[in-house]
Amino acid sequence: MPETFHNQLLDSVPDGLFTVDADWRITFFNRAAEQITGVRRQEALGQRCCDVFRASICESACALKQTLTIRRPVANKVVYIVNAQGERIPISISTAPLKDARGRVIGGVESFRDLRLVNELRQQAEQQDSFSDIIGRSAVMRQLFELLPPVAESDSTVLIEGPSGTGKELFACALHQLSRRKPKRFVAINCGAMPDTLLESELFGYKAGAFTDARKDKPGRFALAEGGTILLDEIGDISPAMQTRLLRVLQERVYEPLGGVEPVRCNVRIIAATNKSLTALVKAGKFREDLFYRIHVVRLELPALRERREDIPLLADHFVVRLNRLKGRDIAGLSDGALARLMEHDFPGNVRELENILEHAFVLCRSGLIELKHLPPPLRTAGEISSGMPAGRTLAVMEKLFVQDALRRNAGNRAATARELGMDASTLFRKIKSLKLKG
Repeated sequence: MPETFHNQLLDSVPDGLFTVDADWRITFFNRAAEQITGVRRQEALGQRCCDVFRASICESACALKQTLTIRRPVANKVVYIVNAQGERIPISISTAPLKDARGRVIGGVESFRDLRLVNELRQQAEQQDSFSDIIGRSAVMRQLFELLPPVAESDSTVLIEGPSGTGKELFACALHQLSRRKPKRFVAINCGAMPDTLLESELFGYKAGAFTDARKDKPGRFALAEGGTILLDEIGDISPAMQTRLLRVLQERVYEPLGGVEPVRCNVRIIAATNKSLTALVKAGKFREDLFYRIHVVRLELPALRERREDIPLLADHFVVRLNRLKGRDIAGLSDGALARLMEHDFPGNVRELENILEHAFVLCRSGLIELKHLPPPLRTAGEISSGMPAGRTLAVMEKLFVQDALRRNAGNRAATARELGMDASTLFRKIKSLKLKG
């Protein structure tokens, strides 16, 4: 491989990387190393690495020195360096011996990852009810918020599973926005909406003359997402032939445009999403097992809205604010009766259905609060039956739903349910008894 091409590849990786010779002088320093340390490549080359990094372990416990002494790599050791501006930066380092063609050790190589972004994102996730436009304060959403920063930072292939309308594309976009690939494009494509021939040309592009009317080259979605992230939505619907094509991309990181003869190397993070169980499809022989394991490196399972009812008021407020802004209106919110009816609804269409319900209500409600009469007819009819209950009954219904859902999520474990709801176990026991629940 030509040296210039080799250097270009190393410059494209998001982690800092440098090499030293036997005298500890830097012989290579990639672009990410410049960005993290604030030291230009020309200034670093030829310098001793301890003079450039001024790290917490340089004097007493140098990881590279340890590697070259014991001839074994060091992986993911957290240390601090001081950048050109005098800032103390936490990094994760990995080292390995550098050998020539005869296997002789001629120096060392070290890669390092800036941990500041990950720490900031974790703090952000703990302090808010929304995360990259994803709304939720329920326990299951909090767990997903905590997972997003390390998953985004890992650059691994991700599989997002969840029912339609749960926000799979939002999560994929959040992973891109939180990653080092953010400056490049996020490209989404619905794989289940196209026949094979069209999907192939959309994904991989085509060369002029590949078929009738192909007068000039057209880049595919992989080319458009180069350096960034591609979301393959509804991946469970693609044919066996297309599964084979995608497997090659995942294994070898190359693809061939239609009509092309030379493979094209790609640097794209792949996120797959589906509203089906890929495990069940593999067992039924409808999805390749080897492709499943390639895209199943990290799995995020998004809950249905009925499994996190406590987020409904928060989501409703979010959509009311957004619709007020888009439509130039001043709706104050939802009445108790309308909100109680939404809390009782199972939402087969999930968050997307809730958004559509509120958009419908905005058509009928001109000002003030959204009432039961402003909801779509199926909800309105059921709501009118509920509205005949004695005063205070709607609040009891909502409380009962909360407790029921929490008990189900924790498989009937009362101690775990009480912790999730933020109450004493004795208080939960009294509520179970007063609400006549089985738990």
